Amino acid sequence: MTVTWEESGWEQLAPGVGRRRLPGWDCTAGLVVGADGVLAVDAGSGLAEGARLRTEARELTGRRVTHLALTHPHFDHILGAPAFAGAEVYGAVGLDMALAGRGREELRADAVRWGLDPAAADEAVAALAPPRHAVSGEWTLDLGGGRQVLLANVGPGHTAYDLVVLVPGDPEVVFCGDLVEESDDPQAGPDAVPSRWPDALDRLLRLGGEDAVYVPGHGAVVDAAFVRAQRDALAARFGVSE
Repeated sequence: MTVTWEESGWEQLAPGVGRRRLPGWDCTAGLVVGADGVLAVDAGSGLAEGARLRTEARELTGRRVTHLALTHPHFDHILGAPAFAGAEVYGAVGLDMALAGRGREELRADAVRWGLDPAAADEAVAALAPPRHAVSGEWTLDLGGGRQVLLANVGPGHTAYDLVVLVPGDPEVVFCGDLVEESDDPQAGPDAVPSRWPDALDRLLRLGGEDAVYVPGHGAVVDAAFVRAQRDALAARFGVSE
């Protein structure tokens, strides 16, 4: 039995497209429904949160998630990925290496530093597998029924592995990951590439256009003017010339 977006706590952005603001770190998860496939965008901060998202997706659509796009390798977006068993997983090229060896250790340490239970972090990191599909430029997913979704590697910026998801329609919806944040200033950690971040947002804006709905990695949905203003603020913040 399916439920409505509102009944499940999701925000519908366009027909067959919605997002959820997750508790804790106010991280966004997205869902795109086609006739033959269901795409999840990001997976939450651990196996329990990922499992809840997977269950809610099935309640909303009556089907399992078939595809999972990971926007970048931060714990609050990626550690729920192992809960999506059987899904085809996509990430920016190089993400597999970022999740190996020292990168895996740093992912676990960062999750615990931000307040994730150490045992939950250990369990999720141990189960985390690299994405099967590496996106170096653009990749079109056909979810059936005329629904095609574009995965675009527009980074580096927030990290070296920034992937965005564009869903054509009326309106077009763009899942930005943490290239865009609304609830606070964009977080620039040691893995950010500040000198390239404004260019990444320029590419994002060219792909989405003026009339798209832009979904930040954290916070409320925004418009192109907000993204452009954040782009300019980042350029000033990091001393990036036009």
